[in-house]
Amino acid sequence: VIFLYKDIYIRGFRTLLKRNPNMDSLVAIGTTSAFVYSLYQLSILDVHHLYFESVGVILALVGLGKYMEDYSKAQTTSAITSLLELKPSSATLFEDGRLTLIDVDEIKKGNVLAVKPGEQIPMDGIVVDGKTAIDESMLTGESLPVDKVVGDEVIMGTLNLNGRILMEATTDNTSTKLSQIIEMVKEAQREKAPIAKLADQVASVFVPVVMFIAVIAGLGWYLLTRDFEFSLTIFVTVLVIACPCALGLATPTAIMVGTGVGAKRGIFIKSAPALESLSKVDAVVFDKTGTLTYGQPIVTDISDLSLLMLVASLENYSEHPLALAIVKEAKDKNIELMPVKHFENLVGNGVIGVVDGRTILVGNLKLMHKYDVLNVDSYIEEVSGLSSQGKTVMYIAVDGVVEGYIAVADKLRSESKVVVQKLEEMGIEVVMLTGDNERTAQYIGSELGINHIISEVYPDEKAMKILELQNLGKNVAMVGDGINDAVALVQSDVGVAIGTGTDVAIESADVVLMKDDLFSVLEALKLSKATIRNIKQNLFWAFIYNIIGIPFAAGVFYLLFNGPLLNPMIAGAAMALSSVSVVINALRLKGFKFKI
Repeated sequence: VIFLYKDIYIRGFRTLLKRNPNMDSLVAIGTTSAFVYSLYQLSILDVHHLYFESVGVILALVGLGKYMEDYSKAQTTSAITSLLELKPSSATLFEDGRLTLIDVDEIKKGNVLAVKPGEQIPMDGIVVDGKTAIDESMLTGESLPVDKVVGDEVIMGTLNLNGRILMEATTDNTSTKLSQIIEMVKEAQREKAPIAKLADQVASVFVPVVMFIAVIAGLGWYLLTRDFEFSLTIFVTVLVIACPCALGLATPTAIMVGTGVGAKRGIFIKSAPALESLSKVDAVVFDKTGTLTYGQPIVTDISDLSLLMLVASLENYSEHPLALAIVKEAKDKNIELMPVKHFENLVGNGVIGVVDGRTILVGNLKLMHKYDVLNVDSYIEEVSGLSSQGKTVMYIAVDGVVEGYIAVADKLRSESKVVVQKLEEMGIEVVMLTGDNERTAQYIGSELGINHIISEVYPDEKAMKILELQNLGKNVAMVGDGINDAVALVQSDVGVAIGTGTDVAIESADVVLMKDDLFSVLEALKLSKATIRNIKQNLFWAFIYNIIGIPFAAGVFYLLFNGPLLNPMIAGAAMALSSVSVVINALRLKGFKFKI
């Protein structure tokens, strides 16, 4: 039996000689002492005081405990296994009109690949022919399929549901989103959170202290009883029961499970310190554009729908984002656009041109005055009201007379108001950071129920505003999606990037949310709190186990109250059980449920 578990002795005595004893040192010293004593008793033909069976059973129980630990810990890494299984093994290359089956690792950037219904997307890329619906639940956790047409992005590992498409690979096998996600999860599970370092520091002091207690207890009982066998039993029991493996497992197992659960739900926490910092957040700063809003302007108001054809026809010649929104609105309503003559883009003011023989002006009040159009005053009050709501309103003049207006705005996300409300219910302050003017910002803030609004902020000033909040003692999470959020994401205690944002924002963030909705912010916060709570539970039980177990093993209760004494074999079983119970408690995180 000792030969089977020789690794315990090799590790235990090696770390002891290096003056850095660990859990193996405790088991090695205790069982060796019992074994040597038994050999001595056997040499003097005293067969009534042998501990060979105790040594064997203790080693077997320690081995069983380690096996159960390893099995349970393997369950905690199932998230990585699941992600690795998403990588397809082969792909169909479309070249010169021929289809060739190749290994995924052979795909090069620029290759055109054919993907049939029911097949996984073999590489990150864009659709160049066909249309389909893609199941992206592996990436975002969203169960509804996403429609894809020419020009849309597709991600390796997602499932093509119902249409044959041709796609062009935009990367190679080393730089896919799936490979980046796997690396993020691995890195998070490798790193130690600050709370884990505390456990390590305690464990480094704990082992020498336990060895000291075991020696004192053994010597003390020998001086009291002059019974060497009894004293040796006490010595071995203290060493075995105090094995700190439960303490060492308390943090890493919970972090593995927590980050794994997050990964399956489209929440990628890049490091263990980020996980712990997220649990302490008491202020969340939202960038407005693209975070609290969809980041895409849409037509919200038009005074007369019959004007949309004229306006959209004219704006079709412009590349301005507001123009694109107007053209999209017309196309969504199946309005046929007309050709335009004498188109002119008046930068900063609007556009002018001739549509169907009529001169059309679309733009701001300054443009209307420049061309001395009539009937402006009839719409000033309505336009002013819409402008106060954060909308961009353009006058529409036909042949020198204002006939109406059209308003465009970046629409608030449908879930923004609920998320703000839930964060405040959690005792977290919500801050909106925006470059908008104060009037617009105040209106949007009032719509969402946000009281703390920081407006008219240039991109390079965002990090300074985050620092100001930190100087007030706040633990700040910054939620953003754009290049202009990158510095603020780094400055914050926890940077949270929306996965649909820019690569710069995603790389700057500590947490990446692959779902394109803000409920993931709530889910990430609650998951982090649940994980840290689980770690504290594990540490509590590991400490309590030793606080109660060591006095029992040392015979304190036996001496003071004539209570029970622990047999070394029972101590070994208790030690194994404590480790397994910590891992099982960590695995409970797999049942984490998010409720809005």
